[in-house]
Amino acid sequence: MGLTPGILLLLLLLALGGNCIAGGQPAPTDSPGQLHYALPPMTYETPDAYSAGPITVLFQMVHSFVRVVQPYNFPEDIVRKIIQKKFEPSADYEKVAHYEIGIIICAVLGLLFVILMPVVGYFFCLCRCCNKCGGEMHQRQKQSGPFRRKYFAVSLLVISVIISIGILFGFLACLQVRTWIQRTQNLADSNLKDLRTLLNETPKQIDYILAQFNTTRDKGFSDLDNINKLLGGKIHDRLTPKVIPVLDEIKAMVTAIKETKEALEGVNRSVQSLRLESRQLNNSLTEVKNDMEKTLENNECTAEPVQQICDSIKESLGQLESTPGLDQLPSLDTELKNIDSILATDLEGLVNQGYASFDNIPEKVKNQTAAVVQDVKNVMSGISSNINRLTKQIPIQDTLSNFTVYINNTESYIHQNLPKLEKYDSYWWLGSLIICFLLSLIMVFFYLGMLCGICGYDKHATPMSRGCVSNTGGVFLMVGVGLAFLFCWLLMTLVVLMFIVGVNMEKLVCEPYANRKLFQILDTPHLLNEEWEYYLSGMILQKPNVKLTFEQVYSDCKNDKGIYTSLKLENRFNVSEELNIQKHTGNIMSEFENLNVNLDNIVLLDAEGRKNLQAFVTSGIQNIDYNTLLAQTDKPPVKVNLLSFSLDLEDKVRHLPPGNVKDELRTHAQTTKGIQHQQVLRMEQSLNNLKKNIGTLQRTSSGLEEKVNKVLVSLDSAQNFMANNISSIIVEETKKYGKIILGHFEHYLQWVKDAVTEKMVSCKPMATALDSAISVALCGYIVHPLNLFWFGIGQATMLLLPAIIFAVKLAKYYRRMDSEDVYDDVETLPMKNMENGNNGYHKDHLYGVHNPVMTSALRY
Repeated sequence: MGLTPGILLLLLLLALGGNCIAGGQPAPTDSPGQLHYALPPMTYETPDAYSAGPITVLFQMVHSFVRVVQPYNFPEDIVRKIIQKKFEPSADYEKVAHYEIGIIICAVLGLLFVILMPVVGYFFCLCRCCNKCGGEMHQRQKQSGPFRRKYFAVSLLVISVIISIGILFGFLACLQVRTWIQRTQNLADSNLKDLRTLLNETPKQIDYILAQFNTTRDKGFSDLDNINKLLGGKIHDRLTPKVIPVLDEIKAMVTAIKETKEALEGVNRSVQSLRLESRQLNNSLTEVKNDMEKTLENNECTAEPVQQICDSIKESLGQLESTPGLDQLPSLDTELKNIDSILATDLEGLVNQGYASFDNIPEKVKNQTAAVVQDVKNVMSGISSNINRLTKQIPIQDTLSNFTVYINNTESYIHQNLPKLEKYDSYWWLGSLIICFLLSLIMVFFYLGMLCGICGYDKHATPMSRGCVSNTGGVFLMVGVGLAFLFCWLLMTLVVLMFIVGVNMEKLVCEPYANRKLFQILDTPHLLNEEWEYYLSGMILQKPNVKLTFEQVYSDCKNDKGIYTSLKLENRFNVSEELNIQKHTGNIMSEFENLNVNLDNIVLLDAEGRKNLQAFVTSGIQNIDYNTLLAQTDKPPVKVNLLSFSLDLEDKVRHLPPGNVKDELRTHAQTTKGIQHQQVLRMEQSLNNLKKNIGTLQRTSSGLEEKVNKVLVSLDSAQNFMANNISSIIVEETKKYGKIILGHFEHYLQWVKDAVTEKMVSCKPMATALDSAISVALCGYIVHPLNLFWFGIGQATMLLLPAIIFAVKLAKYYRRMDSEDVYDDVETLPMKNMENGNNGYHKDHLYGVHNPVMTSALRY
């Protein structure tokens, strides 16, 4: 019943973990908005896979040999009968024999070797003592002697190398098993630590899940407190494209009215200034003109060539006149008074009131929903008690204490019993070393025999005259043969026993565990309990008809799934039903359905503001004759450029002879320059300001009626849109807002469901522990090295048979003989035949003289 420990271990682990559904490897989960959930991480020490290192290649080689010896599939029917205690040796022996036929044949051959080798060795020894079987210390020389010697030496060397490789395999297997107790201790500690990590971190994960509800609730409360932004802001954003452009147009119109007022004021200032400056300029020009005429009437202007210059100056005095009409520019006082009356009603304040009323939508929403928000908060707080109640219904803490006790007991048992195995491990180590030593000792004698024989062999020496080194080589070979006969049967006995145990463990435990045939056997309906169709579901769920198989549970655990999913615990406690979204959030949605927001009293611009916009159209700025005013502003203040006039006058005065005329005309030129700088330039600046303000008025008045009508139409459209659509917008945005609030809890509840069913209490440490017990400790540390050991030692032991034959044959060519063949021409014939390649001997020259002198010590 080699399967029983593995089965019981798996059942025990799964049974103990059946009620633990609150732990496991965490995984981050993204939530809508800014929420993010991630279970506290767990780190396990025990690796998922085991590797024996470079020696794995040798294990695979042995496994291939085992498959050749035992090619049949796992005997499922026989194992089922054994588990059900229905196995009858008398009826089922044929099936067992058929399955074990390869092992039986190899074992029989091994037993034949064990029986026959001592018998053969005994008779071989007697035969040699009777000077037979190569025991006679006389070597008959043949022409093929050198070839035979080389052939025997090479064959023995090759076989010895192969035997040495087998011994090396055995020694490596010994080393692999040598530290298995310490490695098993470390492996057990690692697995137990992982299981403790699982148990210790499970409460933390439960606390984390409960804490995340507080986080979710706080996020919901925050969104409820910010209903003015999340709901009112969304309503505001939906209305903004229709409302804000209209208010911006009205505000732009108010700005235009202000600019019109400033332009009208500027025009009036410029007109008044031009009237005064025009009169002043006219007086100054008249005065200069009169003074220059008096100067030109002087007697000095009567003589030539002064008269000609004076006449030229007198003719140019007609240009010293101001441009007519500047003192007659009209005033715009009436239009300015109309604009002042429009601005007196604070039209800009009315527009700002429209902005404020529209921007106050979020606060209105917050004020009107305060009661509903508080009700929703109360419902959210109620969900917390439901979550706490749900976690208490999951049987966790009670099982944790039992599981912890089991782990402590297991650890104590391992620590108490593993050291006891060190004694047996030392026996194994000593016995395996003795086996390797015996084979190595035989090989040492063979290698020394070949080394001494080859190095000490002299082809010119006769059999009776061979050297000491060569003779010693032959003796070493025969000693190796004796040791081989003495110990090979004992070695083969051990090999057969280890072969039977190792192959059956490999084929009946390790291989079916690796390909999961063992689990398929255990999954046979009504196997472990005749009344239960599926044993696991009956033991864990108390529902034996639920299809819960060992193979499926092991695969799920191996893939790091949670025990809830692996063991189908929904048949015992349905988390999906308990965490139904609507069950917990239905009250919240009903509260949001009662949400009532009224935004019908928003007025963008009142009737007085409309009246002021219409009054702007009739203010009179459209009736101003802008073309006449602009034409007047394009005229210069003086008909001639006074600066050019004065420069021309100075040029003419330069040609006059010195005198009063010249001095006075020079003074008049400077006066003219002063008028240009002091009066004309100032008037030109006033004309530019007037032109600029008139241009502003012209732009403002252009299409003024159409602009105002368009603004009023847009205002009516925006006001109607709000009146007709604001209710539907409020309903839509309220639903969206409700989904945002519910989304946090829906996502949280979904995450709790996923965490409980998929992530928490990952049974991977249990699958790893089972792998460690069977695949690593049993197979990797014991069975595979055991198989490698009998494979290497068995190979070496089997090859001792041909090695004995070749060693006996080869020793005849190295040992010193007691007699040899004698020839007619003892001195010359051997040398002659040696030159002919016959090594000094030939059967045609023998006459068979035998020397009876023999050494009894070498007779063997």
